[in-house]
Amino acid sequence: MKKLTIIYLSNGGNVEVLANHIAKGAKDAGAEVLIKLVSQATVEDVTGADAVAFGSPSMDNNRIDQQEMQPFINKFKLTPVNNKTTGLFGSYGWDNGEFMNKWVSLMKEYEFNVTEKLTVNEAPTDEQLAEAEKMGKNLVK
Repeated sequence: MKKLTIIYLSNGGNVEVLANHIAKGAKDAGAEVLIKLVSQATVEDVTGADAVAFGSPSMDNNRIDQQEMQPFINKFKLTPVNNKTTGLFGSYGWDNGEFMNKWVSLMKEYEFNVTEKLTVNEAPTDEQLAEAEKMGKNLVK
């Protein structure tokens, strides 16, 4: 059984909704799923999983959250992740989701293998929730 860890930060609840749908998709595919707020996550939650998904809203200057998510991600600058299969997801309101491109580049620098990404403008649509479930399934193939 594959293990997927989902670590996220959600301000208005949209990223949390996506996280829950990603978890559902992975569970439906037979995976074991650990889902945590970034404030409760550990490096071992990531290194001990077969795949990982990170979620954050777009914050100031088109970046992921700088208070909790960025410091957590920075822990992997020197921690080997061995090209771990990774999904990134998040929501944005006032920009065009440009934060995702920056985040993908950063994760590749840290040797995460970003195979899935999903950005939504404000609240996810039913179609985007279905995409989130598909992401969960794809991450644990």
